[in-house]
Amino acid sequence: MNGSCCVEDAECCCPKPKHRRIEIDFLYLDLTVCTRCIGTDANLEAAIREVSDVLKMAGFDVVVNKINVTSKELAVKHKFLSSPTIRVDGRDIQPNIRESACESCVDLCACGESVDCRVWMHDGTEYTVPPKEFIVNAILREVYSDTPTSGQDTHEYRLPHNLEVFFRGR
Repeated sequence: MNGSCCVEDAECCCPKPKHRRIEIDFLYLDLTVCTRCIGTDANLEAAIREVSDVLKMAGFDVVVNKINVTSKELAVKHKFLSSPTIRVDGRDIQPNIRESACESCVDLCACGESVDCRVWMHDGTEYTVPPKEFIVNAILREVYSDTPTSGQDTHEYRLPHNLEVFFRGR
């Protein structure tokens, strides 16, 4: 006996736990050339592998949406502010956006101007790709936060100049 009302796999008297859905959105400009987007994708996948069993045992179902933002229209639809972006239940895992010049995106858009992509701050250090532990902590922080999920910022969205330049060059 395992201390519960029934044996495992029995559907008699034990109610099935309710699962809460955790939605992770990964928004990016490119996964073929942009080293920041490619690295973020790899670290996000690794982070999810690390926490998925724990979250599942705790009653959470993780859904990952990979969104390739290929146009101004999609950027506006998703209120895309910087590439790459990771959101957990609609909240950016790093709301204070910092960027620096991204050489691979300049090559990608052929716009002749500097294109900036996101940099990530973790433990006082700036990274062009978010460390796996940063992503894991952000997911767990959001999942176990007492603050109700309000989704994205309610401020009026305006396409950042940086993305305007990128899409103009495509």
